[in-house]
Amino acid sequence: MTHHKKALQFAREGKWDEAHELVQPHTDKLSCLIHAWLHREEGDNANAAYWYREADSAFPDNDLDEEWERLYRMVADDS
Repeated sequence: MTHHKKALQFAREGKWDEAHELVQPHTDKLSCLIHAWLHREEGDNANAAYWYREADSAFPDNDLDEEWERLYRMVADDS
């Protein structure tokens, strides 16, 4: 299992710290997107915006559940 998928699963289980620890050391696009979503989840949109920029991606116009689903599909496609 990739760190991407594990981070998203931890996040769904409410294990924000564990999810954050998995993606924080990585700078690939998908890790940055997950990192951004985690900060959105905690309500830190300024930090989330930074990580979306690091992923060369616009801040999405969707809710948190929709973004999680989008990221999970990306993880599945990346496997």
